[in-house]
Amino acid sequence: MIQTNWQCVHTLHGHSCSVTSVVITPDGQTVVNGSSDSTIKLWNLNTGQELHTLSGHSQGVTSIALAPDGQTLASGSKDKTIKLWNLSTKEEIYSITGHSDIITSVVISPDGKTLASASEDTTIKLWNLRNGEEIRTLKWPVEVFYSLAILFSPDGKILLSSSADDYVSLSAVAFNLTTGDEIWTKHWQEGMDSVYAIAVSPDGETFATLHCVGTIKLWNLYTGIEIYTLAENSMGDFCLAFSPDGKILASGGWDSGSEENSTEPGIIELWNLDTRDKICSLLGHSWGVYSVAFSPDGQTLVSGSDNKTIKIWQRDL
Repeated sequence: MIQTNWQCVHTLHGHSCSVTSVVITPDGQTVVNGSSDSTIKLWNLNTGQELHTLSGHSQGVTSIALAPDGQTLASGSKDKTIKLWNLSTKEEIYSITGHSDIITSVVISPDGKTLASASEDTTIKLWNLRNGEEIRTLKWPVEVFYSLAILFSPDGKILLSSSADDYVSLSAVAFNLTTGDEIWTKHWQEGMDSVYAIAVSPDGETFATLHCVGTIKLWNLYTGIEIYTLAENSMGDFCLAFSPDGKILASGGWDSGSEENSTEPGIIELWNLDTRDKICSLLGHSWGVYSVAFSPDGQTLVSGSDNKTIKIWQRDL
């Protein structure tokens, strides 16, 4: 049975700008986040204590990704570079400068050997994680404004990517990483119904899309065929994350139905994928939620917000 009670146990302060991305280390002990203030911070997941700050980017950090061993971190930035960090020594390993525009997303393959990056220069690049050398540039089969998000399938054989056309239309494509060829391509032209966030299920069978108007859809990863609509017009868009067991989907964004005058407060909604019902809404961020991540045991959820804070939520047992 999925428990419905989640509590905010810590609110983390320390950044001077938006928190753009959050991840939890595989041992479930540390939160790592990137921020628009150009820094990356490490926090103790259990106590909320700040552990260390990684500095090196000259502009905001847009995306971070952890290698499976939990020791190597990749970060992408508005400064057009990707940096690799050793979390044990807290030192930069190397920097990649192959893109000509802002890095929008970085991910590391499940085997820890390949880094993928997306950029506003419209390209998607694959890199050898060991030495930072470029392996391949993947070409979009349709014209795009910029590459937005990328995700590896759990088996590492497929790279799923989305791209935007000035937030008016959006495309998604699944690449075969053995050949570099596309498996399928989708192209939406529905104005403000464009897709902004994607997530791949732990079993690698499905992926989810979060639309600007709050609609969440589930799709077959191998065919790109829609399976069902999970929710409609529930919130504004920003981020998605599956729980490790694949039974819960977390969506983060802003409460577009709020009557507050100053800002639209942040909201996280949790969905039961077996029943397709909403489990609960988590409120507390004063501005939009940009990133969410589950702990390896699925009992903790971390969220990063435009209001410069990180919140740690725990499920009541």
